Amino acid sequence: MTIRPATDADAARIAALWNPVIRDTEITFNPVEKSEADVVAILAQRAVDGHAFLVAEENGEVQGFATYFQFRGGRGYARTMEHTVILDASVRGRGIGRALMAAVEDHARQGGAHSIFAGVSSGNPAGVAFHAALGYREVAVLPEVGWKFGKLLDLHLMQKILTE
Repeated sequence: MTIRPATDADAARIAALWNPVIRDTEITFNPVEKSEADVVAILAQRAVDGHAFLVAEENGEVQGFATYFQFRGGRGYARTMEHTVILDASVRGRGIGRALMAAVEDHARQGGAHSIFAGVSSGNPAGVAFHAALGYREVAVLPEVGWKFGKLLDLHLMQKILTE
C-alpha cells in the first residue's frame, strides 16, 4: 500500500468512495453527492490552503482517502484542523485508515497545526471507536444537530492534540 497526494486523475474514484457514504449512511449529515468536478475543486482548494488530501493506493487502485481543513474560519483558528477519512468497505480493518490518519496528522503538524478534530455522527459508532483507538478524546457531544433520513442525530466532537 502506498499513501500519496491525490491528483485530479483520482477524482472519479474519490467520488465513487465518498458518494455511497453520503447517499446510504448516517456517517455524514451532508445529503449532496460529490461530482468529479467537486472533488477536483476540493483538491485545488486544499492545495491553495496548504492542507493535504491523501489517497491510499493498493495494486493500482485508490482504496481510501483522508484530508483535512481548518476547523472554523478566521485566523484565530489557523492552528486547529478537522479531517475526513473514507475507506472502501472491503479494506476496513486492515490498517489503511490508521496509515492515512497518521499521514494527515503528520502533514497538519508540520504545517503548524496544534490540534485536529473529528466530527463523528452518532450514526457511526465504529467511527467513534476508530478515533478513540487513535488517541482522539471526546470533548463534546452536540445533541440533535444533524439531520439525515428523517431523524435528528448527535455529533461527537473528538480532538487530538498534535503538538506538546
